[in-house]
Amino acid sequence: MEKPTFESLLKELEQVVKDLESKDITLDESVKKYQRGIELSKTCYEMLEEAEKLVVKEIKA
Repeated sequence: MEKPTFESLLKELEQVVKDLESKDITLDESVKKYQRGIELSKTCYEMLEEAEKLVVKEIKA
């Protein structure tokens, strides 16, 4: 299985936010979406940190 791209994770996170803003979502669905959003944001943050390390490494080289 291919590792998801930052862009695909960010797109999914944006959809989670839209879903949470919807008034037609149950509390249970909201909690599940919120948890997924937290997972996605953590993964995106980790990917950004890795990219920053690579850039800093290249600048120092």
